[in-house]
Amino acid sequence: MKLTFPNPDNEYVEHIMRKLGYKMGHEHGESNEKDFIREIAGAPYPRFHIYAKETIDNQIVLNLHLDQKKTSYQGFSAHSGEYDGEWVQLEMQRIKNILGQKGT
Repeated sequence: MKLTFPNPDNEYVEHIMRKLGYKMGHEHGESNEKDFIREIAGAPYPRFHIYAKETIDNQIVLNLHLDQKKTSYQGFSAHSGEYDGEWVQLEMQRIKNILGQKGT
């Protein structure tokens, strides 16, 4: 599930994500994406996972999904991810509420 919102104060995406309760995962050099995770129940999984990107026109794009479990096969990035379910929708609404805006 995606959310795009303006960043008029030029806030670092890492700072915004900390306010949302997420911690840094990895940076993806070529795509200029960074990923962040938020554990749900004090355990590594399930967890919310966001890819965040700052755009040239001063927007931030968040791409949210729910990781149900760790990658099953070494060398593969596939996992049991949920991209548009009740939990993902509730988390996106929580993010919008914290940001104080609707976004798109």
